[in-house]
Amino acid sequence: MPTECIPEQYEFPCVESRRVVAGFDGGLITSDAGALLLGSTDRRVKLIERFAGCFTDWRSAALIEHSVSTLVRQRVVGIALGYEDLNDHDELRHDPVMAVLAGKLAVGRKECAPVAGKSTLNRLELGGPEPTRYHKISYDGPAIERLFVELFLEAHRRPPESIVLDLDATDDPLHGTQEGRFFHGYYGHYCYLPLYVFCGDQLLVAKLRPANIDGAAGALEEVARVVAQIRERWPATRIVLRADSGFARDRLMAWCEAEGVDYVFGLARNNRLERAIGAELAAARADSERTGQPARRFKELRYNTRKTWTRERRVIAKAEWTGGEKNPRFIVTSLTSDNAEGRWLYEALYCARGDMENRIKECQLDLFADRTSSHTMRANQLRLWFASMAYVLLCALRRLALQGTRLATASCRSIRLKLLKIGALVRISVRRIKIAIASACPYQREFAAAHALLVQAAR
Repeated sequence: MPTECIPEQYEFPCVESRRVVAGFDGGLITSDAGALLLGSTDRRVKLIERFAGCFTDWRSAALIEHSVSTLVRQRVVGIALGYEDLNDHDELRHDPVMAVLAGKLAVGRKECAPVAGKSTLNRLELGGPEPTRYHKISYDGPAIERLFVELFLEAHRRPPESIVLDLDATDDPLHGTQEGRFFHGYYGHYCYLPLYVFCGDQLLVAKLRPANIDGAAGALEEVARVVAQIRERWPATRIVLRADSGFARDRLMAWCEAEGVDYVFGLARNNRLERAIGAELAAARADSERTGQPARRFKELRYNTRKTWTRERRVIAKAEWTGGEKNPRFIVTSLTSDNAEGRWLYEALYCARGDMENRIKECQLDLFADRTSSHTMRANQLRLWFASMAYVLLCALRRLALQGTRLATASCRSIRLKLLKIGALVRISVRRIKIAIASACPYQREFAAAHALLVQAAR
């Protein structure tokens, strides 16, 4: 722990003739007592242990103070708690709850703390494929990618009859001269273009890519890998891909058709498609002008592009008139009219993909997946995976421990603020570690319910 000195005092207005004085002299106090629930969740799903197993440590065993498991746990839990900056860990390494989560109260060197500081964590992030003098920890990218899918599969007690995999690309703005940095005309700034794949709120793929590529570039390879891993465990489960028009590429659709994977993709509108629904647009306009409300009609087409597609495919057209103007939309699908009516396909199945954008926002805004300021893409990919693992850990906490509570559908940010960021006094004795949580915590019931469910799940 840091050397104790006379703390500075902070004066505030008096209350009932009493002085109000504050100072950072409370002793072993944490603001992250709820992180204990993250530790229990991790013991249930074994995320940190297996994530750490994807790293190779070339350091001399006799000189190691902090194991790779400690470093990985510290980074993932730190992000989940809202500490995205490595500089934060120069103080966090003295936090008693971080030490409890690491399972390590004593240190082998006088100048060390139970967990690592920013310099050690920085060397973890900057490790290359081969060890160097200063960077002797490297990661196995394919193993990490497989782990995301394994965690998804293990989250289900039995194979589902069908699943929908959502694909999307988003921008990750860059403000330096990072490797792979390019200007993207659509987003209007320099960025990366990461690819995400979700199933509901569960993350399966977080792939960092440069921005000078098509939005669907590499999607087939990622989908093929994920589908193959899913089918090893769930051979009878029906898989449907869902994405916007940026993924309606012949190569991806042809692969799906050959492999028995269904798809529902948006389709960019053009003059040919709009002419094909001219009568429906006119009817929708008449309905809208008569009622004063938006109106829509649906039509099924057999459509083939003139150059890019190799075959004719089923297209569902939405002919809508709203706000005094037309708003046509189109989707292309492998699902047949026998098992999926057109209007339902568009309104119930395709439009539900919009929820994936909320999941991406959670990753980027709540869990700092856009903090890719390292120079190399390899280091930035690892940063993206650390943030993604923090997301998976919080989703596991929500799924395993928060069902039936006020936080059952809460965002990662809400879970952090209401359940994890709890003040507590830590007392360490020979026989026990007592974490005295603030009595005024408004989410005591949720904490108690989460703890009970996690204890039950561990049996």
